[in-house]
Amino acid sequence: MNMYYIGIDVGGMSIKGGIVDENGNIIVKDSVVTKPTQPSDDNTKDIAGLVAKLLEDAGISADEIAGMGMGVPGTVDPDTAKIFYTCNIFFRDYDFRAEFKKYFDFPVYIGNDADCAVIGESVFGDMKGVQNAVMVTLGTGVGTGTLVKGNLISGFKGAGGEGGHTVIRMGGEKCGCGRRGCWEAYASATALIRDTKRAMEKHPESLMNEIAKKEGKVTGRTAFDAMNAGDKTAKAIVSRYIRYVGEGLVNIGNYIRPEIIFMGGGISNQGDWFIKRLQAYVTRYSYGGKRNPYIKVVKATLKNEAGILGAAALVAKSS
Repeated sequence: MNMYYIGIDVGGMSIKGGIVDENGNIIVKDSVVTKPTQPSDDNTKDIAGLVAKLLEDAGISADEIAGMGMGVPGTVDPDTAKIFYTCNIFFRDYDFRAEFKKYFDFPVYIGNDADCAVIGESVFGDMKGVQNAVMVTLGTGVGTGTLVKGNLISGFKGAGGEGGHTVIRMGGEKCGCGRRGCWEAYASATALIRDTKRAMEKHPESLMNEIAKKEGKVTGRTAFDAMNAGDKTAKAIVSRYIRYVGEGLVNIGNYIRPEIIFMGGGISNQGDWFIKRLQAYVTRYSYGGKRNPYIKVVKATLKNEAGILGAAALVAKSS
């Protein structure tokens, strides 16, 4: 009998889920809206409802599921899978497994979302055989997952590896974690939207205002779209944003010195030019410059499916 994995990607805006076969093909996928302030048990109920719908849509019974993996934007105890803390959805010192067992009885594996993404690339993507790599996801927040000598590095009790919460500007913008100046407060899609809105207010003539009006909101694409249409204000916003992202990548490179930095998340979908700009920044400003071992910056191969496939890979590696 064929066995399947369920992958759940808990994001700041939505919770995405999919059923994945043993070859890494997504059979069916769906999502529900993230409700950041509702109680943990209600979040678990929403996820169970999503899983039930996935099984129904795929025509698969729970007996055919080898297990469910879930990536969350926060810290997880690797031994007990207890969720210590999440930034964009309410889970605090929470035993998700115990509550979820009220709905389904298959094994559940939980990890940090960026850790899941780097595992997904190593199991289903182009990272096979790569021993030293970092995955950076640019979304509602900034996530980082790290492989050193083929092993996932997540620190004591899985609470480390939070590259998005290293400070790049002391006393800077307020971060969702409570500190100021975190990389996430400058390099996330949330930060880009904030900076875009500020620029729009100062420059009502900017094309960003027209684009946002047509779309009905400001998104992480607004500044990029306006820049591509020749808007100088948008170009300045994007250039500054790339420098912010680059600063964090340089810090990672100087500390870890990975072979490859994989870029994931919606913002990384801007095209090859975006990755090339980041590559140039890392090459120029990394310690030792071109004299030290070269760090390659590439687009994550799993793209928008990295969260689902990465979570499913937690099961694949544990089976």
